[in-house]
Amino acid sequence: MRINDEIRIREVRVTGADGEQLGIMPTRDAQKLAEDQHLDLVEVAPHAKPPVCRIMDFGKYRYEQQKREKEARKKQKIITIKEVKLRPHIEQHDFEVKLKSALRFVEEGNKVKLTIMFRGRELSHPELGKAVLDKAVEKLGSLVNVEKTAKLEGKNMTMIVSPKTKQAAKKIADKVTEKTVKEED
Repeated sequence: MRINDEIRIREVRVTGADGEQLGIMPTRDAQKLAEDQHLDLVEVAPHAKPPVCRIMDFGKYRYEQQKREKEARKKQKIITIKEVKLRPHIEQHDFEVKLKSALRFVEEGNKVKLTIMFRGRELSHPELGKAVLDKAVEKLGSLVNVEKTAKLEGKNMTMIVSPKTKQAAKKIADKVTEKTVKEED
């Protein structure tokens, strides 16, 4: 964006500070008009024929633009992928602990990557790993959407789940926690 003396075109179409069209005039006259109002001449459409310039307070314009960008960044939600690693022959209690951490990640609004790690001969029975992942998704229930189904990649089988709405996630998480407490009693 060019302002004031940086504009080197002979004629420009000028828009006033209040938005009214002032017409096509020589650049020097437009700069003089802006200077008389203690404002800046700002080129807003350089590729138009003739280029369009607006008379405005450029410092105020930049400040408001930065303010809008900052507000937009505040409203932006960053979703990260958290990983929970499991084994094909995982004990029940260990499974519950891992599931609780996955549940916490989902409640926070993050995606969860469930990974089954195979070692040695375990790799010859990928169905055991698939069963563990299916059990995890079943326990998480309607709290999550399966974004990427179970897939064997090298010695790991991965599945990615993402949270549904936050309110539904909270309700279901409370129910899952109650069921776990009742099962332990």
